[in-house]
Amino acid sequence: MWALTALLLLVPSIGQAATLEKPTLSLHPPWTTIFKGERVTLRCDGHYPLLLELRPINTLWYLGHLLLPSHKKSIEVQTPGVYRCQTRGAPVSDPIHLSVSNDWLILQVPYTAVFEGEPLIMRCRGWYDKVVYKLHYYHDGQAVRYFHSSTNYTVLQARASDSGRYQCSGTMRIPVESAPMFSAKVAVTVQELFQTPVLRVLRPHEVRGSAPRGVALRCETRLHPQKRDTPLQFAFYKYSRPVRRFDWAPEYSVPEPEVEELEAYWCEAATSTRSVRKRSPWLQLPGQGSPLELASTSVSDPQGAALAPGNKPLSFRKPPVSRSVPLVTSVPNATSMGLQFPAGHSAPTAGPPACAPPTPTGQSAGALKPDVHLLLREMQLLKGLLSRVVLELKEPQALSELTGSPKTTTSHLAVSPGTPESTSVEA
Repeated sequence: MWALTALLLLVPSIGQAATLEKPTLSLHPPWTTIFKGERVTLRCDGHYPLLLELRPINTLWYLGHLLLPSHKKSIEVQTPGVYRCQTRGAPVSDPIHLSVSNDWLILQVPYTAVFEGEPLIMRCRGWYDKVVYKLHYYHDGQAVRYFHSSTNYTVLQARASDSGRYQCSGTMRIPVESAPMFSAKVAVTVQELFQTPVLRVLRPHEVRGSAPRGVALRCETRLHPQKRDTPLQFAFYKYSRPVRRFDWAPEYSVPEPEVEELEAYWCEAATSTRSVRKRSPWLQLPGQGSPLELASTSVSDPQGAALAPGNKPLSFRKPPVSRSVPLVTSVPNATSMGLQFPAGHSAPTAGPPACAPPTPTGQSAGALKPDVHLLLREMQLLKGLLSRVVLELKEPQALSELTGSPKTTTSHLAVSPGTPESTSVEA
């Protein structure tokens, strides 16, 4: 009876062993660099079903590619190298790099990965715990913190910008105060907790439950595999105005009246404590019947993930219909004053000179902006015309001598709409 019971316990455990997660390897004390002659403890913890716990479990230890003789759950080591462990039926654990130094000063950093929003602690340690004075911490060659004596350097909420190479310096009394000494540089990498979110429009078959009236949006991101159980909250914005505060649901429905015109939305993902917040690029929503397609406009700044979008679009409304200025060309022998008229039009013969009306939109569909240089040229021509008319009114004789034409009794110029040449009107 007992043999049959034991057989039943072992059979389901065989299938479960293939789905076991890799064990967790930990280091005590939790520093990857030690002084020569010191010893640290490595511990291998696996996650096993209850049935597997009934059987004795052996642990395999590796130093590089070398299999160590111990099969205990924890071992003490003092040799530098890369350590891994493995339990029966489970994959190999993540590695731990152990360094051994013979310097007077070492910089110790955590062995585990540091993620965004978590504290980053570094320790500058003197030979066998001697006190370090005039302590400086450096990040990529720049001094970031000073302490009078031995103190840990802590970044309360690490960011990706905190990654880099760190170093410390200080003096020790052995027995008198020494010259400044520097530790070796240590690389620190702050892992991304979750990716920059992306706001997209859901298709009808992707909407949960009944289809909402309007447009359904989803704020999508992906957590790091080691932090996949971290809860996130989401908020939605229309331009700079929040339309929904932080909530656990990553979806938001834009009311139907708000999608009649072109609008821009973006979303924000954050941890429950708001220690890490990242914002998506803009999503441009064309209104109903708009020929534009849905498009996402990315923010160029890399830290826009962590800050509000700085380069907000000037406008997401439908562009107004622009009126173009017709091309102006000179008509030969039009007037003695150098008048100019739009191309394709004859010179008027009656009435005062006036600016030509703007070309209809249909005739200038390709022109989106007025030509600034053309406007300036027209203004200069009009200014010259007015100056000549004023001069003629005041001193007709001087104007005749200036132009080299014989005296005439003309004092006003009029243009007939029927002929391209100007006619004179007697005073």
